[in-house]
Amino acid sequence: MGEHPFAFDDATVAQLYRHRPPYPARAFDVLADLVVGPRVVLDAGTGTGAIARHLASRVERVDALDPAAHMIAEGKQLEHGDDPRIRWILGNAETGPLFGPYGLITTGQSLHWMDWQVVLPRFAGALAPGARLAIVDDPEAPQPWSDELRPILIRHSIHRGKWHQFELIGELVRLGLFAIEGDLVLEAEPIEQSLEEYIASFHATSSLARHRIGDDEADAFDREVRELLAAHPTVMRRVAARIVWGRPVAA
Repeated sequence: MGEHPFAFDDATVAQLYRHRPPYPARAFDVLADLVVGPRVVLDAGTGTGAIARHLASRVERVDALDPAAHMIAEGKQLEHGDDPRIRWILGNAETGPLFGPYGLITTGQSLHWMDWQVVLPRFAGALAPGARLAIVDDPEAPQPWSDELRPILIRHSIHRGKWHQFELIGELVRLGLFAIEGDLVLEAEPIEQSLEEYIASFHATSSLARHRIGDDEADAFDREVRELLAAHPTVMRRVAARIVWGRPVAA
């Protein structure tokens, strides 16, 4: 958790973030329907505003909070980033300024970077009565080459052999920090990318960002993925969304 915001506060990472898979369009309708009370949303760890920029038209205001200045600057340049209903706020979820009460708080994959023992009670205090926290994930269907790609990812990742994933939401429940009320998986939507855009999307992650692994390592990663997918000038990805909502537990 301590690597953030340094993993993402880099101009190149922010510019490449547009190549990461988007959320399905229906995800924003689901989130808008989860708002209780004031039509004001906090999107914590917003990054370039993948949630905030598309939710703003459905509510009165979105406070888009992130500790990385480069991410906010890039988000303002992207589609809907200039929507006057978005209030871009530089700060982290633990101590940054909040302007609640909020009718909904959203987080994407940024939540696993945060200090949960601080952030979840803080979210509880910033929500309007009856309002919820919605945790949004963007699972991607395996590709035919996924088994061959995985060792390439591990070999060049800054995490090397320690690469692993954990069940974030289950851990929050186990720790008594979150009470689940609903869980919805949306149907996957296809998106098409060029091979170069597909490769670039990995350099917009903390474990494969060029400024972290170095240019030589990044170039080697690119070569190996190009060789693996030499027969695929374009890549079809299938991205879905899992939205879990419920109550963060006050301290």
